[in-house]
Amino acid sequence: MTPDARKRLLDGLGLVDWRMRPDRLAAAPTAPADHAPALREPAPPATDPQPDVAPAASAVGEPAAATAAPDHDTQTVAPNPSVDAPAPAAAQAPAEPAQGAAAPAQGSDVSRMDWDELEAWLATRDHRGASRPVFGIGARDADVLIVGEAPGANEDAQGVPFVGRAGKLLDRMLFAIGCSRDTNVYITNICKFRPPNNRDPNADEVAADWPVLERQIELMDPKLVVAVGRVAAQTLLDSTQSLGKLRGTLHRYPRRELDVLVTYHPAFLLRSPGQKAKAWADLKQIARRIASA
Repeated sequence: MTPDARKRLLDGLGLVDWRMRPDRLAAAPTAPADHAPALREPAPPATDPQPDVAPAASAVGEPAAATAAPDHDTQTVAPNPSVDAPAPAAAQAPAEPAQGAAAPAQGSDVSRMDWDELEAWLATRDHRGASRPVFGIGARDADVLIVGEAPGANEDAQGVPFVGRAGKLLDRMLFAIGCSRDTNVYITNICKFRPPNNRDPNADEVAADWPVLERQIELMDPKLVVAVGRVAAQTLLDSTQSLGKLRGTLHRYPRRELDVLVTYHPAFLLRSPGQKAKAWADLKQIARRIASA
C-alpha cells in the first residue's frame, strides 16, 4: 500500500498515524497554495450568521452540545474526532538542539542579538525548502506574545504570520479586547519556516528555530504568552495533553517565570464555530491580564 493510500485509509477511519515516515521527511515541498495551512479546511457555511468570535449575550457560556473538537491545525482532511490524541514526538520543545539541527553559526551568539540582528541572522539560515523566513510582526514591547506553530502557504509567500482568513479572524478576536498586532501584541511562530507540505514541524525543525523564539521572548519580556493551537501549546509546555485539556487554565512556561494561556487556533474556530464561546472566555482572560499588567 502506498503512503498516500495508507493516509487516505487512516483518514477515512478518523485515525492519525504519528510515525514520521522517511519519505515524508525527505519530500520536497509542493507549490504554495493560495491559503494558509490552517485554512485548507472548508470555509464555514455561508449561512453562519456569526463570523466573529465574540458571542451574543446568550451564548457567552459553554455551548450546550459542543461536539468533540480536533486539535489539528494543519490537517488537510477530515479531522480526528478525538481531542485526547497525544502529541507526536516532533511537537515537543527540545531541551537542547536535536542532532543534525541547524545551530547558530560559529561566532554568532543569538543570545546577544537585538531584534534587527536576530531577524537578519534568521534570513541566513537554511530555509528548508521555504521561500523565506517568517520572523514575526507586532509591537516588540507588548505585554502579550501570541505563538502559533509554523507558517503556511500565505505566510511563506508574504513573510508575515497569520494572514488569510484565519489571520483576519485572529485580528477581529484581538480587536474585541482592545488589542492589535499594530499596537500592543506581538505574533510569531515556533518554527520560522514553512514545513514541507504544511505538515506539523518535526523535532529538528523545532530545535533549529528554538533559539530564535527564546531570544524573541527575552527581548520582549512579555507578561503573557498565548499558545494558539495544539502544536504550539504542546511544544511550549512540553506536554502531550490535548488542547482541550490544556486550555481553560494558566500554565507556567517551563523555562522562565512566564504564564502561558492556551486557546484555539482561529482556523479551528472557522470550521467549528460552536467553540467560539470558549475562545471568547480565553480572550476575556487575556484582557484581564493586560489590564492588570
